Order: sequence, then C-alpha cells, then structure tokens
Amino acid sequence: MGNIFTSSIGKKLIMSITGAFLVLFLTFHMLMNFVLVLSADAYNAVCEFLGAHWYALAGTVVLAAGVLIHFIYAFILTFQNLRARGKIRYAVTAREEGVEWASKNMLVLGLIVVVGLLLHLYNFWYNMQLTEIMGKHVNSLGQSPQNGAWLVQNLFSQIEFVILYLVWLGGLWLHLTHGVWSMMQTVGWNSKVWMKRMKCIAKIVATILVLGFAAVVVAMFIKSLLLK
Repeated sequence: MGNIFTSSIGKKLIMSITGAFLVLFLTFHMLMNFVLVLSADAYNAVCEFLGAHWYALAGTVVLAAGVLIHFIYAFILTFQNLRARGKIRYAVTAREEGVEWASKNMLVLGLIVVVGLLLHLYNFWYNMQLTEIMGKHVNSLGQSPQNGAWLVQNLFSQIEFVILYLVWLGGLWLHLTHGVWSMMQTVGWNSKVWMKRMKCIAKIVATILVLGFAAVVVAMFIKSLLLK
C-alpha cells in the first residue's frame, strides 16, 4: 500500500484516478449548467434538488477531497521531476503534437484552473449552497440561494466576467487535453496505435466539456443584451 503513495507510478496513478473523477464531475456540472440554456425553471429545480441536502454536502466534501489530492500530487510530481532532471536536458522520444506546451506547463495551467475555481466558488457556491448551510434565506445579492438562474444570468450580463470565465475555460481546455491523454497513458494505453487515439479522445472530451460551459456563458450574455 505504501508503494502506491510513494512510488512514481503510484503517484501518477493517484493523479489519474482523481483526474478521472474530476472529469466525471465536470461532465455532470456541464450538463447541469446547460439545463439553464433550455429552461431557467428547470435549472432552479436542479439547484433546489441539490442545495444543502445531505447528499449534496457529501458530494461537495468528496469533490473537495478529490481536488485537494489531485493538486497536492501535481505539486509533488512536478517538483520531483524538476529535482530528478536537474540541469540535464534529455531528449523526449515521443512529443504529442498540439499538447507539447500543455505537457510542459501543467502546473501553471493547474494554478490557472485553481484561481478560476476560487472565483467560481465565490460567485456561486458562496451565494448558493454555503448560504443555505448558514441557514440564510437570502444571499449577499439579496436573492434566494435556490434562484441559481438569476445568479448566473446576472453574473454573465457583465462583460468582464464573461471574459474572465472564457479565459479560464481556455486554460481548462489546455489542461484537459494533456490531462486526459496522460491519464489514459498511465493506465497502460501507451502503444503507438493508442497514442494517436488517446490524443484525439482527449481533445474531443476537453472540447465538449469546455464548449458546453462556454455555451452557457455566451448564451446568458446574449440574453442580457436582448433584454436591454
């Protein structure tokens, strides 16, 4: 058991497992958010169903643990690689086109994702689930914490937040294109044939997720313009 947490392959496996979990969460979250494009009432019904119920709180704790473990091991592996490499620049035998920059800057991209996550938590979790946990019926914006549709529409009526979120999603796309590829490689799909397939799958997964999130941001901004 100790080898899993201390060996290089064990750390990469933990990164892959937590990464897969986070991709699944992103998929659920994207689909949940996309409901808003179709119906504000349906989106609010989803927000009410989740809220501060025990199952939503349990999910939040598990998610927070997954994010924390993922980024702790990201730092460990990054600094371990830097220390092992030292000043020696060794040749890379297989460089995947389109993800080379991302593979060399995963920690930086990860930090961008974390900063965006903190902004997202402040804008939404603070005014929704946390408000309910504190037993308040009105959030800091004077709205019901279950009125998620208003919260999203209000935030993305402001061009500065639209830009910030789209930049964040761009960083998330780069992080995912390499992360998904690396995750599949770690579990053994690293033959020459599968490398090209993994690269394609990683880009498809990352693109679907990011476009789904971006569609909500852009749709809410366009809606705000039409309502003016």
